[in-house]
Amino acid sequence: MKIRSQLHCLVVSVVLLILTITIPSLAQEGKLKIQVSPKQAYAWVDGRAFGEATYHALSLSPGDHKIDLYNYGYAPSSSSVSITAGKTTKLEVTLTPIDKPVSGPVGAMTIEGANRDAVLLNGKTPDFFVGHGDEFDHEWWWKQELVVPPGTYQVTILGAHTGNEVWSGPVEVPANQRVVVDIPKGVRKTVPWPRGEKLTSLARFKAGSASATVAVAKPTAELSVTAAQVNCGDASQLKWSSSDAPQVEITPVGQVTASGEQAVQPTQSTTYQLTAVGPGGTATTSTTVNVNTAVQADLGLSPAEVHYKRVGDKVVEDSGTALNWTASNASKVSIDPLGAVDPSGNRTLQVAPHKTDPGSVDETVTYTLNASNGCGGSETRTATLRIVGSIEPEPTVSMRSVYFPTDQPRTLKSEAALLPSEKDALTAIADSFKKYLADKPDAHLVLSGHADRRGLEAYNKPLSERRAELAKQFLVEQGIPEANIETQAYGKEKNLTADQVKQLLEQDSNLSAEDRQKALQKLTTIVLSYNRRVDLTLNPTGQESTQSYPFKTDDFARLVDRNGPSKGSGVEVAAAKKKIEN
Repeated sequence: MKIRSQLHCLVVSVVLLILTITIPSLAQEGKLKIQVSPKQAYAWVDGRAFGEATYHALSLSPGDHKIDLYNYGYAPSSSSVSITAGKTTKLEVTLTPIDKPVSGPVGAMTIEGANRDAVLLNGKTPDFFVGHGDEFDHEWWWKQELVVPPGTYQVTILGAHTGNEVWSGPVEVPANQRVVVDIPKGVRKTVPWPRGEKLTSLARFKAGSASATVAVAKPTAELSVTAAQVNCGDASQLKWSSSDAPQVEITPVGQVTASGEQAVQPTQSTTYQLTAVGPGGTATTSTTVNVNTAVQADLGLSPAEVHYKRVGDKVVEDSGTALNWTASNASKVSIDPLGAVDPSGNRTLQVAPHKTDPGSVDETVTYTLNASNGCGGSETRTATLRIVGSIEPEPTVSMRSVYFPTDQPRTLKSEAALLPSEKDALTAIADSFKKYLADKPDAHLVLSGHADRRGLEAYNKPLSERRAELAKQFLVEQGIPEANIETQAYGKEKNLTADQVKQLLEQDSNLSAEDRQKALQKLTTIVLSYNRRVDLTLNPTGQESTQSYPFKTDDFARLVDRNGPSKGSGVEVAAAKKKIEN
């Protein structure tokens, strides 16, 4: 008895403990009452298959819940509800029917043993729900059948209230055949279904007393492209549409919405395949975008040969050239040695040779265009420029001072006032300076007139001025622009000394030792002769004329003595003269 009593107490304690735990828990839940049309709609609570929505008051924990209602042949509905402990919340929903009928050929499934569990075809999310087991479990007078297009289906059964997977497996349904599936064993038999031949158009959902027919539509898929041929880097627009397919994917784009459009920019020819998967099977379609990866390029020079001339540090000729190029279907273009450039363009080039020392110029410069794109296409073009011409040293003017007889000139008429040797000297200067002006048009000659020490300054200064002006006038007559000549007069201010004249005699390579000795013997006369002159200075270089006396000229005697013979022979003539007049 004592043992029985103790056992009784233990049982009572356990019962009390269970009640203590469960009663408060039950008291914390609330109810959800769903009123939906059609009443056969199936409810998913927070993503879990629950059961027929209308026939149950759902017990839910307090808080917010997501309620999804599905019935094949209708657009699904999603709602958010807030549950209060101990209270009933009502939800009323009317689903929108999809009026598009289903056409043959078709087959059928009978699903036994699934009771009111959810039946899904080709997927495991609510979008693939077609009904529950009680709607497809017999083929008697009252039909409860699942009508599908011929094909193989992955059937998944999810348990009511739990949402757990009860069974999943492939089922092949031939046209006009009925396949009986035993849950959880699988396909039990396949039998003829002649009624399928007569079903040309079926409503997607039809339910009556102890009867139900769900006709599942085969998905459709369409895919097109706005440009089937593009250059590298160009975009094309994909456009697509599908129906009866909750899962739509475009390879290689990825998952997409049921219908839409999207820009694509392939780097190589690409085939895009649209796959639409729904409860009724799979539909596929494809389109191709061909990508032109080839780069077309051209490079040219106009002209291909240029002329170059440099005199000293001044370029006097540089004809230049124009570099022209085009590169189509290219995203990156460069020209060596210019660097990165636009795909098409032109550039004027002034090209100098590498050669810097004097001499002839004959060089080539090669320009190389490299064009490429992001699709692997590339092209190279070259153009060669020839540079011909010359580099010449800094020009000089051949100048020597011009010497005059005593007290000459009295007039500025060159024909009468200039001796032949003076004319020869000035003519040589004019010829040399004209060539110099061709390269140095801004050059100037400065003519400085001098007189020897004899006579008053008031007389010598104008005399030296006449000498400079006469020389200038003769140079202008030879073609030198007057604007390029300046004159100045010094009289006897800057006379050469005897020592300076001796040094000039020593430096004169035209004199023999004997001639030089004879001139030194008459140094006083020679010094006077050296100071009756016009010196020349070339500006802006500062080059000065050489002070070399014309001892060897035929009119030497006239230079040293205005009354001397018209012709003379070297220093002897000067030595024969006993008197030199100013």
